[in-house]
Amino acid sequence: MDMADEHPSLRSEQVAQTRAALVSAGRRLFGASGFGATSVEDIAREARVTTGALYHHFPTKAAVFEAVFEQLHAELLTASMAAGVDGGDIVDLLIAGFGVFLDKVQEPEVQRILLTDAPAVLGLQRFIELDERYAFPATVAALTAANEAGALRIDDPPTLARLLLGALTRAGLLVAGSAEPAATRDAVAVMLRAVLIGFAPRPSDAR
Repeated sequence: MDMADEHPSLRSEQVAQTRAALVSAGRRLFGASGFGATSVEDIAREARVTTGALYHHFPTKAAVFEAVFEQLHAELLTASMAAGVDGGDIVDLLIAGFGVFLDKVQEPEVQRILLTDAPAVLGLQRFIELDERYAFPATVAALTAANEAGALRIDDPPTLARLLLGALTRAGLLVAGSAEPAATRDAVAVMLRAVLIGFAPRPSDAR
């Protein structure tokens, strides 16, 4: 068997490494200075590649930003899911997952990328599409599990999932803009829990 068939080519590895370097550079710069204050030349210089190499991987600066946004979202989902396996009932697990997001938006890098720049850079439709790509299926699955366990009674988990994610984005803005972010984060978490508890079965439902 040809060795080239057994291992990725050196060229493929270099392409992947260059793209990863550009995304990492974009994340550092967008997180520190914002999209508007970061140029294509800045990203290429930070990644130690030429601008030509950048344009080989990404047609625009906005495309680099989108890749950064997706990477950050994937990391948040992983962290949220990890938080949701530490015991408690299903509602507690959902709130723990939401709490990870609320904790993270207190970090300037996350605020700037996810909340300040993303809606404007990506456009609202694309922002919602990418936001739901990662968080929506997991939220629907959790709500469906809560239904099946009898912890909640939700007629339409997908619709509630979208409403909760919208509320979570708004909650992130409240936390990010608060003079007391930790206190606001806790208050928001209480409200989100109250919303979910509102779907808990009542004794009369069993009659």
